[in-house]
Amino acid sequence: MSGVDYYKELGIDKNATKDEIKKAYRKLALKYHPDKTKNNKEAEEKFKKISEAYAVLSDDEKRKQYDTFGSDAFSQQYSSEDIFKNFDFGNIFKEFGFGNGHGRGFQGSFNLNDLFGNAFSSRGFSSSGQSRVKRNIKGQDIETEIQVSVYEAVNGSQKTITLNRGTSPEQLSVKIPKGFVTGKKIRLKGKGNNSPYGGEPGDLYIKSVVVSDNKFSANGNDVIVNEDIKLSDSLLGTSIDIITPENSTITLKIPPCTKHKAKFRIPGKGIPFINEPKQGDLFVQVNVIMPYELNKKQKKLIEQLGETGI
Repeated sequence: MSGVDYYKELGIDKNATKDEIKKAYRKLALKYHPDKTKNNKEAEEKFKKISEAYAVLSDDEKRKQYDTFGSDAFSQQYSSEDIFKNFDFGNIFKEFGFGNGHGRGFQGSFNLNDLFGNAFSSRGFSSSGQSRVKRNIKGQDIETEIQVSVYEAVNGSQKTITLNRGTSPEQLSVKIPKGFVTGKKIRLKGKGNNSPYGGEPGDLYIKSVVVSDNKFSANGNDVIVNEDIKLSDSLLGTSIDIITPENSTITLKIPPCTKHKAKFRIPGKGIPFINEPKQGDLFVQVNVIMPYELNKKQKKLIEQLGETGI
């Protein structure tokens, strides 16, 4: 369901605990359960929406992916089958006190396949909510890390990774999106381990680690660049040209009497946020370079300067 706000569907905020999520779903499920609303298509649709919301938000990994990438990107990565994976209506209804505790409702007429279609039937669920057969068990998911430069996190890139999941190494081409900061993950469907029962393979999750280079480092979506200036420039002021991670040039004015390691903020020139129309900031840290030694003329001038009280 593209663009669905699962928190709004359940009437909770984004900081809701698991107990609060469960409580909200139970309340709404009691209200919109098909066996209670009887042939009310609008109520059935609402029940499907709140059940999908609960299936996502009650699962730690799915909720993390939803919160990280947003509803549109999440719906592109997760099919209905993925969303309802390991979601046992039987146990949930039994816990909530719904009828006989199976995939049927208050009067035993509720059919999972009729209401949710392929999300259940393709996975081996019966109308009584029994677990799918072994041949449909999905393979294990794999998670791996990939190092990304600040430049790649800002501009995106294409990288090749080597995956060892069979008899021989497999090379995969991975598209690195803009905003792929440390901790973010991308999912490659079907690139995980094979199922031991002949089902579909698991998925591969690639986790980003942004690494520093000689020029740039990152703090979340903010970028830090170090620039050296002379002692005289720190005292008198100057202007320096900054090459941003986007390869654009910005002239930065350094005011007089700038201290060593002073930072200057350039808004909106950092790493983009995924699925958000904004970027982090670029921070320029100024390093005042002290001379190793003074010649006679410099020493004399500094002595004269010292006499002025500086």
